[in-house]
Amino acid sequence: MTAHSHTTLYEIVGGGPGVRAIVEAFYPIVQEDPLISPLFPQDIRPVIESQYLFLTQFFGGPPLYSNEKGHPMMRARHMPFPIDKNKADAWLGCMRRALQQLQMDEELQELIITRLSGPAYHFINTENEEA
Repeated sequence: MTAHSHTTLYEIVGGGPGVRAIVEAFYPIVQEDPLISPLFPQDIRPVIESQYLFLTQFFGGPPLYSNEKGHPMMRARHMPFPIDKNKADAWLGCMRRALQQLQMDEELQELIITRLSGPAYHFINTENEEA
């Protein structure tokens, strides 16, 4: 067994600074997306901070989110917002553009998108609004 087999996604993206770069690149793209930007508050900083805490933990880093906010309960936290497959796809598309903007290795981009696809589609709570 090699040391590489114990490497977390958190370590691969560069730890805290890498996660920070992802969320800082991601949210300006989200704010420009006509489909999902209305789901986010005008003051995006608290969302960026929560996402930083969550992704740090989700990617295998320290449990920052749980330490500060308790159990993530992400589906419950997203229930007040109407999320359909189109919005989940748009969220993932924004993340893909952020990763491309950061010039991440394509294999790493795919790994991150695959890892985030589970939660993104798990949050769907509404039928597609556009038939």
